[in-house]
Parts: sequence; C-alpha cells; structure tokens
Amino acid sequence: MNAAVLAEHRYQVEMSMRRTLSALVAVSSFVLATHAQAQTPPGYPADYAALIDAAKKEGKVIVYATTDASSANPLVKDFEALYPGIKVEYSDLNSTELYNRFIAESAAKNGTGDVIWSSAMDLQVKLVNDGLALTYASPEIKALPKWAVWKDAAYGTTYEPIAFVYNKRLVPEADVPKDHTALMKLIEAKPDVYKGKITAYDPERSGVGYLFFNEDIQYFPAAWDLFKAMGKANAKFYTSAGAMMERVASGEHLIAYGVFGSYALARTKKDPNTGIVLPSDFTLVTSRVAFISKAAKNPNAAKLFLDYMLSKRGQTIVEKADLYTLRADVEGEASLTAVSKVIGDRAKPVPIDETLLANLDQTKRLAFLSRWQHAKKGQ
Repeated sequence: MNAAVLAEHRYQVEMSMRRTLSALVAVSSFVLATHAQAQTPPGYPADYAALIDAAKKEGKVIVYATTDASSANPLVKDFEALYPGIKVEYSDLNSTELYNRFIAESAAKNGTGDVIWSSAMDLQVKLVNDGLALTYASPEIKALPKWAVWKDAAYGTTYEPIAFVYNKRLVPEADVPKDHTALMKLIEAKPDVYKGKITAYDPERSGVGYLFFNEDIQYFPAAWDLFKAMGKANAKFYTSAGAMMERVASGEHLIAYGVFGSYALARTKKDPNTGIVLPSDFTLVTSRVAFISKAAKNPNAAKLFLDYMLSKRGQTIVEKADLYTLRADVEGEASLTAVSKVIGDRAKPVPIDETLLANLDQTKRLAFLSRWQHAKKGQ
C-alpha cells in the first residue's frame, strides 16, 4: 500500500471514529435530557429540568420543621426516591425552637436552613413579612386555595382541623364534650373527676399554643371562662401534641384540648381507645406554612422540595400520612373534601396573611400573657 493510499485509509478510519463518537455523544445527551424531562411534572415550565439539575448539584435540602419526623418520613423518603442524589436533612423542632434558630442563623449571615416549615402560622407570616423569605411562584399555585398562598412566598401545605382528644376507656360517653361550652361545663360540674386530667398546649412556651388560644378567643365569647375553668381544674400544659396524647392514652390525663387532627387521627389508628371530637360550634382549621429562606444554602433543592410538597403526588403522601391535604383533587380520610363533609360551614380556616401579625403585637401579647397568668390560677 503506497503512502497516498495509506493516508487516505487513515483519514477514512479517523472520520468514521469521529462520526461514531458524535453519535454516541448525541445518544447520551438525548438519554440524559429524556431522563430529566421524565422527572419534570406535567404542566411545569420547560426549563424546570435545569432547576432539577441545579438541585442535584447542591445534593441536599435542609428542612426545619415542627412536623413530627415520624409523620414527615414518608414524604421525605418519597422525595429522595423521586430525586436520587438529593438528601433531605430534616430537623424536628417545636415552633419556638424553630423560630429562634432561624432568627439566629439569619442574624449571623452565614446561611440558614433551606425550607422553613412550621405550624405556627403567625410566626411564619412574620418571618416572611420581615423579608427573610425568598419570593418564589411555585408552578403548583393554581391548584391551591387562594387563602393558602401569601406574597408568592408563604405556602399552606395542609388543612388540619383542631380537635379535642379523649380516652375512650376512662371518659364516659355522657361526658364526651361535643363543643367548647360543653367542655367548660364538664370541668365545672365535675371538678374532682377532672382535676389534673385536662391538658392543652402551653401558650407561654409554644407558638402554636399561643396561636390556637388567640383564635379561640375570636370565635368563642366565653373563651376566657373556659381557660379559667382549666386553671381551676389544675390543667397541665405542654409544648408537644405527642406528649399530650401519650398522657391521655395512659390515663394520666383524660381530655386534650386543641390538638392537631392529623396527630389525633394517626393515634386512633394505633390506639382504638383514643377518641376524637371536631367541636360542633366551630372547628379551627390551620395549615403548616412553608417558605424558602432568602439565605438558603441550597435554594434550588429548596424550590424542588417545596414544589414536591404542594404537588398532587406530594399531597397524596401528605394524606396517607394523616397530615390532611389541602388540594381538592386528592381524596381520602385526611383530605379537605372529607373534613368539609364532617364540619361543613363550622370550619374556620386561619388565612395565611398579614392579619396574623396582630397576634404578635407586643402590647397584645403582654396583655394576653398577663390575663393568662390569672386564668391558670382560676382567677
């Protein structure tokens, strides 16, 4: 083979290898693109795949939450399965701890948790109002109730009725209070039976408790008489719904006032002796509010996690975890539709907006706590 023919042969081989390599690159790019698109939910922006890629490069999302880890675990595991390579670092805190940690991190200016998810709605609204949240219009907004989205920053994630919980073994059917007035009269009529046997959130130490008591005052004219009756009955106050329900189940207490329906429903599935009452005069409905920190260390993963929580898939997991979904297109025992069938127009949803800030006015808070100190003593 002469030199010219050899050179031509080498040229043809080289060109063939280049074409093969180009084809392989094209196929690989197509496969990767198809994979990314497969993870992009229907109806989302065309460039959402880029957000997914950016989130995967971050590799994790840090979530501060008041939702018990056991209740949130199905949501966390499903998210990690849906988006391999993104780890959820989940911190389960009470509402006051969460607020204080986030405030301290924000002040230090070294980055914060990514997604802040709390049942203390008023504290969440304050943090958003103070400019600490990232403005992010989730693609899921159109599927959410209008009251559940504020400033494209604060998002309601659940629709949770606030219930009375009682011990079925130890509370006679005739004593089971059906509304707030009935509970007050029961405590007053049987002080010896229910002394030390009533429990509720502590509004001094729990942001959730403070919110619940202030909402009750709006809808129940005799609220302070009820609180005073609790004080006379030596009621016990906690920062955790889990602690309240454990003690009701054991018989240490008999009736828990103002418990998340989600925790109560989950408890009844494990313990058939736990009873639930959705008060017939009015039933508060609250929502766990989530926002993305403006100083998030993993902002793309935070957006992905928030969108997932609000999506039909995420909300289906929420319902199965008994946290109560707020989407009308998700059905089940723990759904907006099911709650509406039971309590109808007695539902009093707490809107996510600036009206919640009134609860945090220091003059109002100090006045409440001063009156609360007297009520705890039965005065």
